[in-house]
Order: sequence, then C-alpha cells, then structure tokens
Amino acid sequence: MAEVISMEDIRATASTLGIDVSNIDFDSIRLPPGEDFGITSDDDLHEEDPLEYDSGFGNIIVVDNLPVVPREKFEKLEGVVRKIYSQIGVIKEDGLWMPVDSDTQKTLGYCFIEYNTPQEAELAREKTNGYKLDRAHIFAVNMFDDFDRFMKVPDEWAPPETKPYTPGENLQHWLTDEKARDQFVIRAGSDTEVLWNDARHLKPEPVYKRAYWTESFVQWSPLGTYLATVHRQGAAVWGGATAFNRLMRYAHPQVKLIDFSPGEKYLVTYSSHEPSNPRDTHRVVLNVFDVRTGKVMRDFKGSMDEFSVGGAGGVSGVSWPVFRWGGGKEDKYFARIGKNVISVYETETFSLIDKKSLKVENVMDLSWSPADPILALFVPELGGGNQPARVSLVQIPSKEELRQKNLFSVSDCKMYWQSNGDYLAVKVDRYTKTKKSTYTGFELFRIKERDIPIEVLELENKNDKIIAFAWEPKGHRFAVIHGDSPRPDVSFYTMRSGSNTGRVSKLTTLKGKQANALFWSPAGRYIILAGLKGFNGQLEFYNVDELETMATAEHFMATDIEWDPTGRYVATSVTSVHEMENGFNIWSFNGKLLYRILKDHFFQFLWRPRPPSFLSPEKEEEIAKNLKKYSKKYEAEDQDVSMLLSEQDREKRKMLKDEWERWVNDWKRWHEEEKAERQRLRDGEASDEEEEYEAKEVEVEELLDVSEEVLSFDLDQE
Repeated sequence: MAEVISMEDIRATASTLGIDVSNIDFDSIRLPPGEDFGITSDDDLHEEDPLEYDSGFGNIIVVDNLPVVPREKFEKLEGVVRKIYSQIGVIKEDGLWMPVDSDTQKTLGYCFIEYNTPQEAELAREKTNGYKLDRAHIFAVNMFDDFDRFMKVPDEWAPPETKPYTPGENLQHWLTDEKARDQFVIRAGSDTEVLWNDARHLKPEPVYKRAYWTESFVQWSPLGTYLATVHRQGAAVWGGATAFNRLMRYAHPQVKLIDFSPGEKYLVTYSSHEPSNPRDTHRVVLNVFDVRTGKVMRDFKGSMDEFSVGGAGGVSGVSWPVFRWGGGKEDKYFARIGKNVISVYETETFSLIDKKSLKVENVMDLSWSPADPILALFVPELGGGNQPARVSLVQIPSKEELRQKNLFSVSDCKMYWQSNGDYLAVKVDRYTKTKKSTYTGFELFRIKERDIPIEVLELENKNDKIIAFAWEPKGHRFAVIHGDSPRPDVSFYTMRSGSNTGRVSKLTTLKGKQANALFWSPAGRYIILAGLKGFNGQLEFYNVDELETMATAEHFMATDIEWDPTGRYVATSVTSVHEMENGFNIWSFNGKLLYRILKDHFFQFLWRPRPPSFLSPEKEEEIAKNLKKYSKKYEAEDQDVSMLLSEQDREKRKMLKDEWERWVNDWKRWHEEEKAERQRLRDGEASDEEEEYEAKEVEVEELLDVSEEVLSFDLDQE
C-alpha cells in the first residue's frame, strides 16, 4: 500500500524540488483507473446508488410571512428580525438580506438569514417556525436547501415506477452452520474481520475481512442480524448469507454513538456540535431511524443540558444511551430522563404517551424491565432528608405505580434487573448515624409475585464495600464481590431457599479471591471470577451448581471478557489500552485454553449475538434430560476431528523426521565428496578413519594445598 503523507509534507517536498504548490490544481489530478492507494471508501457511489448533491447552503434559512413595509420602515423591520434571530446564533456580516420589489419599493414579505454554522440555522428554524410576530404575521421558517428539493417536484403527478421483486439474502444464514459454530468480529489496526470460532480445530476460520471498514467502531445488532459501522457521514448496516453487503445507510454527519432497540427495529444515532458562542453549551442531535427503510422516524435536538441525566442540575455530559428501550423485543416504548420528568414515547406514532411526560420531582435514574413494560425509577432524598429517597415501579402505558419503597439516609442507589424480569435488586448505599461513612444493603423485589414483596438483605459484615453484583441469567441466583482489596470475598445467594421459594438465602462465601468483576455464562450455572486492571487478568472458572472451582488461569493484562452467546466458550482480550500482548484468548467454559491469537493495535472483540430460541421451556428441559441421545452425533464428529488432528500431528512428525533424515544423508554425501580434498590438505594423512586415532588415559597429579600446623604436647600428662 502506498504511504499516505500530510499536506505539510507535500509542501516541504515541493519546496525542495522548486515547485510552487499554489499553482497546482489538485482537482485536475486523476489517478489511474482502479487506483485508490490501498484506502477504499465505504461511501463510494455505485451505479445503483441515487446521487445526492449538497448545495452548500445549509447555514441559511428563509423566513416567510414578514410584514410588507415601505422603504422608510425597512430599517425598523430589519432591526426587529435581527434582534430575534441574533439571540439564537451569530449572523454573518451582511448575512441578513430582505428583498425589495423594484416597482413598489416595498419588501416582499420574506428574508434570508445566514448563520456561521448549519447547526445554528437548524436551531433557528426549529425555535422560530410558527413564531407569532403579531396577529397577522406568523413566521414560516425553512432551510434554504429545502427549496431546491421543492423546486424539483414535478407539476403533474406520475405513479412511481414499480420494480420487479427480487428476494434478498437470508440474513440468518450464519445460524445454519453445520458445525454449530459462533461468529465474532475483531478490529486490529485498519482491518475489521469476521471469523468463525472453530474450537474443534483450535483456530479461527475467516469469513470476511475488510480494511477501513469503519472510522471508529463496529457494533452487532442485539439479535445478530446486522453489523453496524460508523463514518463521518453517518452509520451503515451490513449483512448477508455469504458476504457482508451494505444493506442500508443512515445519514447523520459527525455521528459519534449508535444504539439499536432490543428488537433491531430502530437505530438511534447521536452527535454533539460545538457552539459558535463559547458561553453556550454543545448542541446535541439525536435521530431515530427505521433500520430496514432508513427513514428518520423522529429527531431530537437541543442543548447538552437538556439531554443530561437529571436535567441541567450541574451535570456535564450525556449519559449513553440517552433513550432506554422497554416492552421487550417488540420495541414498543422508549424513555428518557428530563428535568423533573420522565418522557415515555410509543413507537406507533413516536409521540409521548398521553401527549405528556410523567412528572417526577428530581428523578435521577430509570431502568426498564427486560421482559415487561415496567419502569423502575429512583428519586434521591429531598429537603435535606425531610423527604426520603424512593424506588418506584411504574406500569406503562397506564403510568400506574405498582410498588414504592421509601429509603432513608441514602447516599447512592443502583438498580439491577434479572434477565427474565423476575427480580429487581436495588443496591442502596446508606450513611451511618455520624454521616462520616456509608454501608450497603440490598432491596430485593419479587416482581412476578402477588403485591411485589420486598426483602432486605444485609451482608454479615455490613461495612463491607460492594465491588460487583451480577444476576444469574434466566436464574434465581446472584453473586456479590464484597470486602477490601487486594483479596475480597465472593458470596453466592439464591432467591429460593429449598421448599421456601420466597426467601433469600446464602449458598456459600469464597474467602480472599483476587477478583473485582463477575461474568456469568449466558446459560447460567457457570461464572468467571475475574481480576482485571490491578489484578492483571486473574481468572477463576467456578461451577455454582456444585460450588466448586473448575480451573484457575491468567490472561496477563486482560481488559475485556465476553462469553459466547451459547455459554460454551469465553473470550478474554487485551486491547490497545496496553501496548504489549495485544490480542485474544479463547477458553472452554471450564477454563481450558483452546487457542491464542496475537494482534498489534487490537481494538475490539465482539461475539455475534444469537436470537432467542424458538423452543419452549418444556422442550429445552426435555432435551437437557436426554442430552446423551442428542450428543451422540456431536461426540462422533468430535472423535472424527480428534482423529483428524491426531493424523495431522502424525503427518507433521513424519514430515519433520523425513526432513531430518534428508539433511543427514546430504551431509554424509557432502562429507564423502570432500574426503580427498581433506586428505590433500593434511599432507596425505587419512584422518577421517576412526581407527587412526588412539585413546590414551593420562593420570595427572595436582598439588591442591599445603598447610603447616604446630601441635603442642603436654609431657606432664604422659
């Protein structure tokens, strides 16, 4: 690939060659056909892509329905318009133009306003469209670029051309893999690769590879159908049966973050733009796209304060995702926190439920149930502790409060839903009586039981610091890391205590573990107790059913750990946060290292998610009971692979042995060919023959040390 150099380097090189760069028309330079210097663009137009031209007037608005005034009132009207629109952004010098009728010398009832940035122009359109100057004059504001599109609308309607139906590719084809393998995507350097995890052959198998596929990161959709990439112009999704083709593009300049709805129907894109006035906050733009059609279903624009969690109350930055999705995989609702309100939208019309937000004074956090349209809200203490903190469960769309729990002396609160929505754990940090320290307890909500009973759980040593908490997926157990570093304890609890299914109880506590993170298998039962960052990648694979450790291992400097969607394999990786040992390891569920791949400048590792199984719980239970019957086929395949690997090992050893024997035979031949020359160099002495040599044993005596010692004798004692 050709080296890409900066413009400064080009100027320096031109100067040494005596070339005046200012006289070169770079636009006239044409590369040879097909030459891209190794940098392919995902935004190259293809023949089937519609051409979209940007007129370059995105920072200009047109204001209609202004008063028609004579020349003597012109300056007064211009001053009124300038006063209104200069409050929104910086109007360029000579950036306000109000056309005048040459015959009557009166204004024409509209004007053009040019701002410094398109963002300011967009904000002006949004804020003043429909502005009432007086009873007879209500502003109609449009972007100048829109008029170009309006002018292209034909005078006479013509029916759209119908194209013959062509079936698309099967986007779920990867799920039909005969070897039941899973895919993952990695980014290293400028390359993005999709690979099969071929654990039987102890290596990855390439699926698709592309350089410069994204400008920042990639992201799978929640059900694994699409792979999303991010570019300066917007986002794109890719998929297909045999290759990754671009399926749709979503225009959003300078997009920074993206988020799919749980059912993959919608894609949210986010960008923030610096204001022209340093005293203003950043301008935030959010678009909600329909994933299949690429249509913008709704956009949200405003200052960063408007989208900060808890409103403008001293919070800097936006918590991502801004919108939290609810209603399970149906993507029926999404919500966001505003200042003292929760705004809940439904996706049928993309408008507020009941056309109004839910007023909740000082609300700080919200969390949807993963399965049901239930919102959990946290409100901190108000009035210096006179009004307690509370956690509320609210049913959507009725907005009925299902349950509420008041909490006293609260310093912080975190909410954790179990994956089926059966339980909600609220971790509550409370102040001691002296207010000098805090202690932690848990409020456990049983969502599916009558009246939603709540249990309070405190650790045996309630002063223990809670380092991590995690529910067992689809299960009734949870794990807690608590205590002080460097060796905290890990405790396991169950929401079912023997015959009493309505009581939480402790299963066991593991003392002194080098762990600060918990990673449950997606299928439950197994968990990894991981020591990341300061613990340098300590791993303990633990069987919670048997309450025993299966294996301990280490992936030095590991930064990320992710189970595959089936719970059979685990990937641990070292990203470019560290400069050394970049790459990833693949482990079995019980802690056996299967293979290791090193990659310089390693950025991302993501397993491709799987959609939920179509099997009923009863069918899954029946399969689990008769697993031996179903596993015979795979055991035979494993044996075949094992025999193949053994055969490959034997072939490799045989090849090495044959290579060694060839080298020995060649050496003997060369030795024999050079025998006469060696004899000539030794003046006729045949020194190659072994019998020409005599072996003699020589004894050598060596004096190591001499010392002289005087001994005294007592004669009287003789």
